[in-house]
Amino acid sequence: MESLEKKNAVARMVNYIEEHINEPITLNMLAKEAQYSVWYSARIFKEIIGKSPFDYIRVARLSKAALKLRDKENRITDVAFDFVFDSHEGFTRAFSKQFGITPSNYCNKQPLIKFFIPNNIRGNYLKFERGVNIMSENQSANTVFVQVVDRPERKVILKRGIKATHYFEYCEEVGCEVWDVLCGIKEALYEPIGMWLPKSLQKVSTSEYCQGVEVPITYSGEIPEGFDLIELQPCKMMVFQGNPYDDENFGEEIGKLWDTMKKYDPKVYGFQWADEETPRFQLAPMGYRGYIEARPVRQLNL
Repeated sequence: MESLEKKNAVARMVNYIEEHINEPITLNMLAKEAQYSVWYSARIFKEIIGKSPFDYIRVARLSKAALKLRDKENRITDVAFDFVFDSHEGFTRAFSKQFGITPSNYCNKQPLIKFFIPNNIRGNYLKFERGVNIMSENQSANTVFVQVVDRPERKVILKRGIKATHYFEYCEEVGCEVWDVLCGIKEALYEPIGMWLPKSLQKVSTSEYCQGVEVPITYSGEIPEGFDLIELQPCKMMVFQGNPYDDENFGEEIGKLWDTMKKYDPKVYGFQWADEETPRFQLAPMGYRGYIEARPVRQLNL
């Protein structure tokens, strides 16, 4: 249970950072949210996130600033002050160190850069709406969190493959830079995902597996070259989340979760699989939060 308490404490700190990203944030403020001492709060943050609180805040602010700079109407100085940098010069140094390009050159050229997208801890899944909590953590190392969440009507910007049925085949077909393009779409509702498309959403001679990012149903912005935009109907997703793991063991952890999903009977909780209605998807494997995958379900009329 100690591990769960630490994750919840770090979750509160991450949520606080996200909500106050445009304001000064001190370690005392974070410790108050964590409900631990300043020293212990900083320690467990680094343990679970892999970054110190201030490193996390810095890269989160810089990435959000980069997204704002994609809109050329935003002045660099204004963006710097918006994200609590004391000067244009200090912002330029930090931005250049993080991304290898100055803010002014980035504004002019808008190259692909690798954004840091903060992720809340233990099942927040960015902005997923909370649903039915089916299972919770216990002392077993093999425990999987399972939760049903509601997804709104939305669109998804995606890059199709050719014959890919999983991530590695997909990267061989289209390359791995797709993720960086998706991370740069500022109107995104959630973080990018890998998807297994139902037959109804596949085009002829294109793959089952692809990558994309969901945007509002009202989205009418630019579609990157070679990408498609499709609509997804409201649905329920059963989200599976494994335990935290060492990053180098991601393949083994994905296999464990897949074994659990294969054996899982949603009817026990009043649902059935609905794979033909909307994509099953996976989030990027990140050891601190456990591997996360979601499969569509519909509620049974009992």
